[in-house]
Amino acid sequence: MSRPKPFEPRLPEPSAAPVRSLEPTAPGRRRLWLVGVVIVLVAAGAYWAYRAAQHRAAADAAARSATRSVPVVAVPARRGDMPVALSGLGSVTAFNTVTVRSRVDGQLVKVGFQEGQFVQVGDLLAEIDPRPFAAQLTQAEGQHARDLAQLRDARTNLERFRQILEKQFISHQQYDDQASTVGQFEGAVKADEGAIANAKLQLVYCRITAPVGGRVGLRLVDAGNIVHASDQNGLVVITQVEPIAVLFTIPEDNLPEVLKKLYAGGRLAVDAYDRAGRTKLASGELLTVDNQIDPATGTFKLKAVFQNRDHALFPNQFVNVQLALDVRKDTTIVPAVAIQRGPQGTFLYVVKPDKTAEVRPVKVGITNGADTSIDSGLSGGVLAVVDGADKLRAGTKVEITKPTAAAAEKPSE
Repeated sequence: MSRPKPFEPRLPEPSAAPVRSLEPTAPGRRRLWLVGVVIVLVAAGAYWAYRAAQHRAAADAAARSATRSVPVVAVPARRGDMPVALSGLGSVTAFNTVTVRSRVDGQLVKVGFQEGQFVQVGDLLAEIDPRPFAAQLTQAEGQHARDLAQLRDARTNLERFRQILEKQFISHQQYDDQASTVGQFEGAVKADEGAIANAKLQLVYCRITAPVGGRVGLRLVDAGNIVHASDQNGLVVITQVEPIAVLFTIPEDNLPEVLKKLYAGGRLAVDAYDRAGRTKLASGELLTVDNQIDPATGTFKLKAVFQNRDHALFPNQFVNVQLALDVRKDTTIVPAVAIQRGPQGTFLYVVKPDKTAEVRPVKVGITNGADTSIDSGLSGGVLAVVDGADKLRAGTKVEITKPTAAAAEKPSE
């Protein structure tokens, strides 16, 4: 019996049809190229339409801004005298500062001042127990009385010895010894007089008085304490504030013109302003100039004196100082905030009679505080824009408004 043959799957016969290629045919390539061209044209058209819309919007905005008025603050330029001043930083110092100390040792029995009060020269500040020194004075006076009596007796005996010596009843040695005794008692009397004067002086020192006039500080020692002449802290510190001094510095480049004024006998005015430089505290005059320049900072020190009768200046207070060197007569003055700076130099915006802005190039002179002088390019009475200039262009319509509180604020005169 024959075995059956195993099952063998029959594979399909390879097709005789040709395989289709993935490469596009010539008509397909033409269609793709046309689609790409259309897309590029559409994108370009959209871009140019967007740019045209932007230009139209800018033109519309420019047209609206040309017809809309910009609010500004403007002030008229004025004619006047412009001080030529140097600015510096300074600190207030007491004209005299005295630490009051005791000159004798003893118990402090009285304090005669109130902290912070003003005292005059000779006012009682404190008192030390005078009884030990009064006892010393009594003792010295007693010693003086005894030595004075012995001196009188010795002089009387010397006169007797002189008369006896003339009759040759005693020797010259006895007379000379008595004369020497008189000299010893005279020396003792002189020493007693010195002791009396010293005791009286100690009693005077028991009353401590003000050596200068000024404001007293805080009390450093209370009544009842034992004080010594060697104490370092003292009893109280007095600062003289009428007048008062201000030490300030300015650059060394300005030294020649300052010295020229001083050597000519001129009195240079000095104004002291607060820390912000807005409020003037006091007016005084330059007293002197230091004798050397600080090489570390390139500045030199000056000292000004102020009467300070209203006590506006206080020791160790920081101040801004304006030293007036000269006065520029009849010049055009505008607020410093009106000055603008650009590639072509300094300029400002002025308001013309037709309420439009005009760019006016100017030559700036000197600046003193909030004001600036104009050497050329502007005359008095012209309205200069001091606020809102950042929104202006030449020909912009403007509307003049009142200044705000911040814009109107200026340093006090």
